[in-house]
Amino acid sequence: QVQLVESGGGLVQAGESLRLSCAASGRTFSSYAMGWFRRAPGKEREFVAAITQSGDTTNYGDSVKGRFTISRDNAKKMVYLQMNSLKPEDTAVYYCAMSRYSSTYPRQVADIGFWGQGTQVTVSS
Repeated sequence: QVQLVESGGGLVQAGESLRLSCAASGRTFSSYAMGWFRRAPGKEREFVAAITQSGDTTNYGDSVKGRFTISRDNAKKMVYLQMNSLKPEDTAVYYCAMSRYSSTYPRQVADIGFWGQGTQVTVSS
């Protein structure tokens, strides 16, 4: 039984920072690429960031490049999303995601095998 539990969301003002954390259990964490997605009100779920099993490669959605950083700690089975220079348009529920297979890289919803429950991030102007 895979569990992904996010934490760290909240209400901040534009320009401020937040760090999201995701604790994983129930699977060999280091064997799977991980990602973050978000869903804003009235919009589709959107890719935010992904990281390979070893952490040596990362990718970002265009809207967050240069502001967000994904990282992982395989010993602790944790993945993080550091969000800087937050904007009101970053307001969304953020989801931690584990790739469906060890060969999958989580860039699309179809690549995801397991989701966290989500954590709300609200950025006020």
